[in-house]
Amino acid sequence: MAVRCVVLFMAFLVMGFGDLRGSFLAIAREVFGITAAQGSLIPVAGAMAFALCALPAGLLATRMGKKFVLQAGLLITAAAHLLPWLVLSRYGHLLAAIFLIAVGMTFLLVAGNPLLRDIASPARYSRNLTFAQFFKSLGSIAGPYLLATLVACGFSWKGVFPLYAGFALMAWAAVTWTSWPALPSERPARLRDSLLLLREPSLRWRILGIFLFSGSEMGLNNFLASHLWLTFGLAIRGEALTWGQGLFWLGQGVGRLLGTLALTWMETVRFYHLCVLAGLVGLGGLILGSLPVVIASVALCGMAFSNIWPCLFALTLEREPRRSSELAGLVVMANVGGAVVPFLMGKLTDLRGVRWCFLVPLAAFLYLEWLAGASGRTQSD
Repeated sequence: MAVRCVVLFMAFLVMGFGDLRGSFLAIAREVFGITAAQGSLIPVAGAMAFALCALPAGLLATRMGKKFVLQAGLLITAAAHLLPWLVLSRYGHLLAAIFLIAVGMTFLLVAGNPLLRDIASPARYSRNLTFAQFFKSLGSIAGPYLLATLVACGFSWKGVFPLYAGFALMAWAAVTWTSWPALPSERPARLRDSLLLLREPSLRWRILGIFLFSGSEMGLNNFLASHLWLTFGLAIRGEALTWGQGLFWLGQGVGRLLGTLALTWMETVRFYHLCVLAGLVGLGGLILGSLPVVIASVALCGMAFSNIWPCLFALTLEREPRRSSELAGLVVMANVGGAVVPFLMGKLTDLRGVRWCFLVPLAAFLYLEWLAGASGRTQSD
């Protein structure tokens, strides 16, 4: 089992590579001369992949198995990272590359998250998923720091793509050559079957929460560097990236390690509630703080945000564990919030300035705070 977990953690590391797209918003504004609202097409391109491919990937997993979908996702990811390395002369090329990368991420998320429940202890799923998300954080952390290092060494910022493609191929080989146990079978599902799951109110609330949270996380991923650049004058290809996205994802890595420990003795709902409260404090600091307060708030947001998605995912899967692939498709489709929330943040940036765009995720977290209370009541009933 240990070998299978290590191999699956490699796939989670590849999932984190997709978060590099948040670093491209500020770079695209400088290289292609686009506005903040135009830059919001970057998360839109990624969210379109979630919207179009998540449910089909979940249905495919019920027919071909989660391992097959995981392998397909790794191959798509590798090919998608090679394309912008070869062709990237217009903003449209960057959007196309991000869409294809997100298609690969969609397959990986739909298959990888429930697959972990199949090969490890279901009773420890929240903790195990949080630890797996730590490896995803390592991939997310690598993006801004690797990008800044390449530029500092005189290389093009596009040089990060072949490195990511190579590791995705290594992960595909590891998944392919590893022997896997007989996984629980699922009845082949249709689109209508998946959508009927939304009739349950608690599932609808949680999926809406994932929609808002994913949008908030992507919004911070997109706008932190711009905030540090435009508000405080930090270099957009250096300090703004490392103290923005880099620190945010570093905070997520630390938070997920701490979350793994906390979830060994704390209930998932209670821990989720504490993370939401910390996120509200961090978002307030981003809006109102001076540079030192903003940097501290970036780290706090990273740690607070780190465990909300795995907790919500685990709570959602607990409702219908025998239909994990269908539920995973619905949950990953909810990541389309990564287009809506950053778009609203871009509009607010153009109207009032980048500092005030964080009011949008602040409002989303107020809903997540309500959901924490609703989830606690549902669990106690």
